[in-house]
This record gives sequence, C-alpha cells and structure tokens, in this order.
Amino acid sequence: MTERVTTERVEQLLRELAPQVLGRMTRRFQDFSAAEDAVQEALLSAAAAWPVEGLPLEPRAWLARVAARRMVDHVRSETARRRREQLVVSLIPPEEQLALAPDASEPAQEQDDALRILFMSCHPALTQSSAIALTLRAVGGLTTAEIAKAFFVPEATMAQRISRAKQTLREAGASFELPNAQAATARLPTVLHVLYMIFSEGYSASIGPSLQRLDLAHEALRLTRLLHAQLPDDPEVMGLLALMQLTDARRNARCTADGTIIPLDQQDRGQWDHAAIEQGVALVTRALGLGAVGPYQLQAAIAAVHDEAESAEQTDWPQILALYDMLLRLGPNPMVALNHAVALAMVEGPRAGLERLDALSQDARLSDHHRLHAVRAHLLERDGDTPAAIQHYLHAAERTSSTPERNYLLTRAAHLRDRLCEPASRK
Repeated sequence: MTERVTTERVEQLLRELAPQVLGRMTRRFQDFSAAEDAVQEALLSAAAAWPVEGLPLEPRAWLARVAARRMVDHVRSETARRRREQLVVSLIPPEEQLALAPDASEPAQEQDDALRILFMSCHPALTQSSAIALTLRAVGGLTTAEIAKAFFVPEATMAQRISRAKQTLREAGASFELPNAQAATARLPTVLHVLYMIFSEGYSASIGPSLQRLDLAHEALRLTRLLHAQLPDDPEVMGLLALMQLTDARRNARCTADGTIIPLDQQDRGQWDHAAIEQGVALVTRALGLGAVGPYQLQAAIAAVHDEAESAEQTDWPQILALYDMLLRLGPNPMVALNHAVALAMVEGPRAGLERLDALSQDARLSDHHRLHAVRAHLLERDGDTPAAIQHYLHAAERTSSTPERNYLLTRAAHLRDRLCEPASRK
C-alpha cells in the first residue's frame, strides 16, 4: 500500500474497476452469479481497507486476487458441484498462482468485458425489469437501494429480484460471450434501457449528497459509444447516444460551486458544451433520417430543441409538445407523461398543465412521487396560487432522497413564504 486516498476517491475507483474485475472472474470461472458475489465481497474489503491502509500499487490486481480467492472458497464449499470444483482446482495450482498473478491475455479483453456483461445480463430468460436491475448493479455500480428507487419498489423487493435474476442466468447456462447478430438484436431494447437508466442515475442521482454521479454518466456514455461502434447504423443506438451527448452538454451549468441546483431556464448557456451539442444534433438528425423513429430518437430531438435555443425564452415549446405527443403514442411512460404536462403548460398555460396532472395523479407509480409534487408546485406558482405551491414544494422535499433536490425544493418554498409575508407596499 502506498498512496493515501479519500473514501470518495475509493468509491469512484471501485465503481470503475468493478465491471473489469467481474468480467475477469466470469471469464475465468464461467459462473456469473458466483463471480458477482465474489466481486461484491472484494469491493467491500477494499472499501474498508484502502482508505485506512492506502491504495495498493495495482488496485485491479488486488481486487482480482481477493475475488479469485472467494471464488476458490465458493467452489470448494459446493459439494454438489464437484465437476466445477475439479475444473477450478485444475486451473489453480495449490499456491494459487493463477489467482495471484496477472493474466497477460486479459488487458486486451477487458475493454469489452462490460459490454459482454451487459448483453449477458439481458439474456432472454430474464424479464426486462430483472435484466435491467441486474445490469445496473453489475455494470453500472448502483446500489440495490438506488435501483429500487428507480423502479419505484421497496429495496427488499429489488434485492430478491436481483437474486432471482442471477439464479435464472445460472439455470439458463448464460454464456459470457457477445451474442450473434440475431440474439443481439433481440436483446437490444433491454440493453438500451439499461444504458439509459445508468446515464439517468449518473446525471441526476436519486440518492445522496451530490446532484450528479459523473462516473456513472461517463460509463454509460462509454458503453453506448462502444455499442454504436458495433452497430453504427442502428437508429435507436444513435438516438440514445445523441440524447446522452445533448443532455451531458449542459452538465457544467446545472449547479453553483456549492452544489445548488440551477433550473434549465436559468442556466448560463455559455457554459454548455457546444461541440457536444453539434455532435448530438448531427447524430439525431442522421438517425431520424433513417425512417424508423423510436423513443430515444424523439427524446434526443427534444434535447436538441432545448440545446439549440439561444435563450430559455426562445425555446420552441410547441415543437417540444408535439414530440412528447409522439412519445406518448409510442407507449405509456409516467415520466414522459409528466414532462408532457410541463410542455403543455408552457404552450397552453399552467391551468392546462395542472389539469393534466390531476389525471396523472391517479397513476399509482406517480401519485406520491416527489417529481409529481414538484411539477405541481411549479405550475401552481406560475398560476399565482402561492400557498398551494408552498405546500407541494414541501411535499416534494419530504419525498426525495437527493440532498440537492431537497435543498432546492425547500429554498423555493421558503422564497414563496417570504413573498407572502412581505407588506403589500413592497410587493
């Protein structure tokens, strides 16, 4: 151990290394479920040791050694799996040189390991929700609590879902290989959904003190670029990559130096990454020209309309509303419906948006979600109903697990309360 590191730096490094080590263990032992458990144990050991003892000279090799030892212990304890035990013992000499020494053949393969895990986790034996949950944990590094929040289910339910998914993969004999073209096409919608979820959690963290988790957002961008390189003519892959680039282009303007959220209409657009915007616009334009329009292309088109507006006042909201209309026709989605209500309010006024929210509040997935209350508060504020806006800002603040979001919502409520208390002569 040499370099001293902070806990935050250790967490970031572990999220970066986890898919690489998991890929190495899965490739070596051909047991994804056991490898995922072993890597999780190695990550926990590193999280406890590295901040105290310092960073090892080769962090990835350290994790691989610990995970490999866990795998050996696992195989030796599984008496019902004698054949697998014999295979592992034949590969690992008594002194465990294979587990301890670097594998010279692996660096060339590791760049694709995350993509291999991604497609394996999207195996057809799994339901889409289980595949997404498993991959968010294995590739994206999200905790079970974060995944549960994204799926609107209790944490215990999500833990059971992930455990069942791993068992299903084991029983299905899932292979740690990239699927052929036909199988890849069948799994692609789930793969794209997973990448979108990872990016969304990275861009707007659902839990914790930070607005963004850049490591997750960057990993989603990296994997999507890798997927685009393999499928350069797929319009939805292009659409998703464009959506990520156009959204990530606003990253530097989203909050102040102390982490305070800056709403989109108040951001300094000079801080946006205009080179990334040009790339994203070109990509979505090409995708839409191919004729097979899908949800990621439409979302990218919406992001492009926002990004190309020179100011918030010049945003083409009628075009955004029309794009959301098309998105809703492709399939029901509670968050798309919520954004559609915002666009409707920007075009037809806050009362129209509030009426749409009344209908959405009947959806159990949204009825008590903090974003529904936050949007309602915003529209009530625009409509002049300050007391009701305060109430819903506070309701939203109670329900979010994101500290920056909570602080922003409480600040909005406090600002409106102060306005109510001002003497009439000062209003």
